[in-house]
Amino acid sequence: MAVPAPAPAPSAAYDPASADRWAPEPDKRPGRTAFQRDRARILHSAALRRLAGKTQVVTPGTSAQAWDASPRTRLTHSLECAQVGRELGAALGCDPDLVEAACLSHDLGHPPFGHNGEQALNEFADDCGGFEGNAQSLRLLTRIEPKRFTPEGSVGLNLTRAALDAATKYPWPRGAHPTDPASPKFGVYEDDRPVFDWVRKEAPGTRTCFEAQVMDWSDDVAYSVHDVEDGLHAGHIDPDWLYAEAERQEVFAVAVGRYVPAGTDPAELAAALDRLQGEEWWPHGYDGTAVAQARLKDATSQLIGRFCLAAESATRERYGTGRLTRYGAELVVPRAARMECAVLKSIAHRYVMQRAEQERIRAEQRIIVAELAEALTARAPEGLDPQFRALFDTAGDDHARKRVIVDQIASLTDASARSLHARLTGRM
Repeated sequence: MAVPAPAPAPSAAYDPASADRWAPEPDKRPGRTAFQRDRARILHSAALRRLAGKTQVVTPGTSAQAWDASPRTRLTHSLECAQVGRELGAALGCDPDLVEAACLSHDLGHPPFGHNGEQALNEFADDCGGFEGNAQSLRLLTRIEPKRFTPEGSVGLNLTRAALDAATKYPWPRGAHPTDPASPKFGVYEDDRPVFDWVRKEAPGTRTCFEAQVMDWSDDVAYSVHDVEDGLHAGHIDPDWLYAEAERQEVFAVAVGRYVPAGTDPAELAAALDRLQGEEWWPHGYDGTAVAQARLKDATSQLIGRFCLAAESATRERYGTGRLTRYGAELVVPRAARMECAVLKSIAHRYVMQRAEQERIRAEQRIIVAELAEALTARAPEGLDPQFRALFDTAGDDHARKRVIVDQIASLTDASARSLHARLTGRM
């Protein structure tokens, strides 16, 4: 009888500790690497599927074009981010499955209604540690998503140390941003510190690992390019507007306020937009015809390739041709590429997110999340799914019970949040 081969160890570019799991477990099927198992667990998770019901930028049903019925969701964005990250990471020597796992994971903690729901939940959870989508992703991966249990309770998907580290954009707790203590960005809640500290055991301070940096840039590339593409398809953006100086200045004002370092000269942003508009493939005169759609798809491919090659070339120029992993390098993204990416983000923000209709939708969404939190607080465990009802019943204090309510709301899709809100409040 043949003896099964042992599971492949991590590549020589990764030390054995990178493949450790919080709860040790045997491999069920020999032949897969630890990082392939991580990727598979995320792909098969309910949390990833739920992203199909969470809006990215353009809300389904709000398109001005009858033929455009499929704007991106958080799921399609995550899949596209994963494709970008897998190829960029592989080109730089990272394990491609590890980078893909991080990219698939990066938005799992987003609540219904995206950043808008995140803001409302953070206000509700202020006295029990706040809410942050990235910290929620870690919590989901290590605690909420039911896959592995120990006598002490759920360990979530029980991913490897390297996968959890690669999925961590902000490796610090609330209020501990390394340069801006007032920043709302953080990556771990206080009661998730044990597993976070285990993940970061050998990490140098608050530095993100190389794979997380690849994931972060892939996220920026994917959403900056695709949000503009969706805005064009939906009829909210016309590239010809960007030749008018007044329109350009409004786009640059958004960039200075949100997407570029303080003190950035708008002339630098103008040069970035000029470079993009000067390319033959830029979607000039987009009119929605099949030819225009094909040109737009080519433009998205050109932009993704442009941004990824810029980072790959600059990083290789600094570090040479060897394999770059974990804490052996920093991803180098040229400033010109960051400015072009910021311009694209600002175009989508100016013409899609700043629409009056969108502000009305966002206000309604904040009310839904706030009222849902209030109703669950008053009626829990009624309204909680069985998983969260059990956690609520065993929670040790009011803060722990409040965190369970936050976890329940964060797990909802846009539609299920509306449905539960209507059921608990009696209002549609």
